[in-house]
Amino acid sequence: MGAPGLTSFCDAESLQENPDVSVCYADAKQEILDECESVWKQMEECQRKLKGLQTGALPKSNPKLSLSIMRMKALAAEYNQWQKRSPEMISTNPNILLPLGKKKLQEVKDDLENVLSSVQLKNKTLEEDLKREQKWYEEQKQLTDTLSITEEETRKQVEQVSKKRAFREQKMKISQLKVYKKKLLTALGEFLEEHFPSPEKGGSAEKKNSQEEPVVELKPLQVILEILIDKSMSTPHEPYISIDDSFWPPYMELLLRHGIAQRHPENPDKMRLENFHG
Repeated sequence: MGAPGLTSFCDAESLQENPDVSVCYADAKQEILDECESVWKQMEECQRKLKGLQTGALPKSNPKLSLSIMRMKALAAEYNQWQKRSPEMISTNPNILLPLGKKKLQEVKDDLENVLSSVQLKNKTLEEDLKREQKWYEEQKQLTDTLSITEEETRKQVEQVSKKRAFREQKMKISQLKVYKKKLLTALGEFLEEHFPSPEKGGSAEKKNSQEEPVVELKPLQVILEILIDKSMSTPHEPYISIDDSFWPPYMELLLRHGIAQRHPENPDKMRLENFHG
């Protein structure tokens, strides 16, 4: 089937002189519709011929089955014809295809521009969302940093308060121990003064007979015990004291015999307070 020409309304020269192809597009559309009408008439003719083939006498045994078989054969023949045909363009006239192609390209361009606009709008929305999320993240980070600083300061304050409280408690305990120690020493002094009086000044008779040697003042038992206690507390790694003439031998023997003090294993002139807490 040949396509009619468009020399009367849309030739190549008129397309070059007039860039606007809207008129040519309308004429091309009308021409394609005319071609479609011609193809439709040909199809109606084929249908009429097929119906003429089916007007033969049908067997009286089963006319519906025979009619169905004939229709099936006709449809199979038509199907085979369509399978053998290759797709054809309705028109091969370039004066028709050019405006149609331009129109289609314009539609595709419009669609792409719409898609681009939609994508740009979506990107803008995503950028705004990203900025909000970043702002929210910065705010949360600042809040977290502030809370961390506050927590650290609070922890230091609690530690300081705990240290101060512990220091006050230790100080109070030390004060109580000092008071208790003073009471014990007072009670010990009263007990020793009553039961273990201070030895007479001047020491033994042998030293009184010696006019050249100075008189040594003997230490009371309370003083000896205080010296032993202070030495044991101040230097527990070296608790021994040196024994000189001011230590009255009977008191020293008393402390050693009753297990209150003990001599140095290598130096008998040194002694220490017994390790009662060990």
